[in-house]
Amino acid sequence: MTEPQEGALSLAPAYLAEQAALVSQELQRLFSDPHQPKSLFDSMHYSLMAGGKRLRPVLCLAVGRSFGVQEADLLPVAVALEILHTYSLIHDDLPTMDDDDLRRGQPTNHRVFGEATALLAGDALLTYAFEQLAKPAAIPAQRQLRMVQVLASAAGCFGMVAGQVADLEAEGTPGSMDTLRFIHLHKTARLVEASVQLGAIFAGVDAAVEEALCKFGRSLGLAFQIADDLLDVIGDTAALGKTVGSDERMSKLTYPKLVGVDETKRLMQVAHAEALAALDSVQVDAPLLRSLANFVIARGV
Repeated sequence: MTEPQEGALSLAPAYLAEQAALVSQELQRLFSDPHQPKSLFDSMHYSLMAGGKRLRPVLCLAVGRSFGVQEADLLPVAVALEILHTYSLIHDDLPTMDDDDLRRGQPTNHRVFGEATALLAGDALLTYAFEQLAKPAAIPAQRQLRMVQVLASAAGCFGMVAGQVADLEAEGTPGSMDTLRFIHLHKTARLVEASVQLGAIFAGVDAAVEEALCKFGRSLGLAFQIADDLLDVIGDTAALGKTVGSDERMSKLTYPKLVGVDETKRLMQVAHAEALAALDSVQVDAPLLRSLANFVIARGV
């Protein structure tokens, strides 16, 4: 496998920065009015505005743009994705889960607001995400209902939560490739796939194109998580914004642990190639999506 070329990455950083700022501005607007109890909304706001790549909402916006949808029309959907993702990070960091002290370069939510408030802030963000997704939109109600179903499935017991439980149960075990792939496909890739699929549904693409875009998102999500596994071994805490080495400390089942660093890099590149092949399979000409895929894999090479 070849590494992504520098020219192939040129679209992604500028687009990511531009659209991440757009998402952050909308999140700030949603939380601009004071509400009670103040501690709850301060906790929600703290994690939402901590930064991050905003990859999931940006992927959604990029799919929309690739098929003629204006970012402003798709923004509530993109924001819902980031709100839901942030809930998962707050809960992931809790002592009962991964017990992390650092997220996005600052103390984790429960270290600042306490475990009970952090837990409830995550609960509130999860439900608020669906409130945003259900806002009146310029698409048929049937398509919007599908979007709600897709995100619920990706986030719940058939998606992210299933992956999180499998991840916890695999701690300290020898593990297997089947178990590891299940964890990564559910805990991370399902929400990345949903981010792409929501943009596709909003745009009204045909069934074959939607299926190919789902395959693109699923493979990209897998590549993203494999890169994360790799960066936990070879990365830098200051650059990543979270504690490096936490996977080993928690005896997590990861690709480097199971197959070593070199094979992990190869598998990441395989997943990246499968993502691009999915676009090729239906002749989707989407330079922006390809650039974002290349940007994801460049983190781990």
